[in-house]
Amino acid sequence: MKRNLSLWLGLLAFALLPAFAQTPTGKIHGHVTDPAGASRTSGTVSLSTDGGHTSKFTFQLSSTGDYVGEATPGTYTVVFRQLDTPADKMVDSIDNVKLVAGQDVLQDIDMSRKDFVDKLTPEQQKQLAELKKHNAEALKANAVVNKINADIRASNQDLKDIEEAHATAVQALGASASKADLEAKENAIKAAKYTEIETFMLRDTVAKPDVSGLWAQLGQAQLGLARTQGDKTKYDDAEASFKKAIDLETAAKKQSPVNQGAAYSGLGEVLARQGKIPEANAAFDSAVKANPASAGFYLKNEAVIFFQEHNPAAQAAAADEAIKADPSQPILYYLKGNGLIAATTVDNTTHKLVPPAGCLEAYQKYLELAPTGMYSSEVKGILTGFQATLPVNAPSKSGKRK
Repeated sequence: MKRNLSLWLGLLAFALLPAFAQTPTGKIHGHVTDPAGASRTSGTVSLSTDGGHTSKFTFQLSSTGDYVGEATPGTYTVVFRQLDTPADKMVDSIDNVKLVAGQDVLQDIDMSRKDFVDKLTPEQQKQLAELKKHNAEALKANAVVNKINADIRASNQDLKDIEEAHATAVQALGASASKADLEAKENAIKAAKYTEIETFMLRDTVAKPDVSGLWAQLGQAQLGLARTQGDKTKYDDAEASFKKAIDLETAAKKQSPVNQGAAYSGLGEVLARQGKIPEANAAFDSAVKANPASAGFYLKNEAVIFFQEHNPAAQAAAADEAIKADPSQPILYYLKGNGLIAATTVDNTTHKLVPPAGCLEAYQKYLELAPTGMYSSEVKGILTGFQATLPVNAPSKSGKRK
């Protein structure tokens, strides 16, 4: 019984001890901005009850210029100091900020406000005005760059859509659609995309006329419109755009091989499609010289363009140059053989076809590299045909195959 009484008395004594209640707090948060309107990314924000002379609570600024903290309820002066500000000095302060228990107070420190700026010395105010002007110009320039970058991204998507135009046409019309209808749909898709790119680049070359890549992109769009819409005036526009890109690259302290190569090869295509063969060859040669890493690509395109323009001699010569740059591409040997075969003659004694030098070798190399390629059946038929004997009234050796 005595033991139980002692335990009870002990519990009673514990129950009579005073409880230690938690002190209520209030929250505060905000953002610190300098006189030019930029966020401060370092420093401290303190709460003071004696006008900023001493600090009762101190919070670190984040890398975004924000601060957050808790303190006992009361009325404070909110003080901002830089990391190197002496303890008895301050950069800025806000008086009569009240913290209430259980509430979160927003208190920004905006040093671009008039009463703060008015306290600056005349020299500081002059420097601030110059800084604001510089910042405004920088913001404007950044806005232009951001818009151009958005246009470039959209243009790149357009180029991707152009590459996929045939598949899109088949999906829209069905695989059973006629070749003419599919080609018309494909051209319509390409024309719409090239038109959009041209619109972007016409605007961007006005905003930033000193960027060669924008002029080269504009030229490609105008060249595409000339091909898809049959508008010959677009060739002149494209030529002017490519030449502008080349002039900018020539004058640049730091030249871009990619932009130079693109501009010269684009100019080469314009000239090739206008039948200006020597000038086109010179332009493609300049593209190779400017950007040797893409020589095979430029020369292959040159050969394909002459193939499309039904110029077999120029096609064969371009394909031969492309093979020197990249002998691994089967299509180049087909283009070479296809260009040379136009000069085939007939032996008036054996009445057999006489291929030009290098023609059969090019076709055979094509089959070696692509035995089941797109043109393999055609090439096999051609090689077989050269073994056949033609009728007696076929053209003589000096006469070309019709």
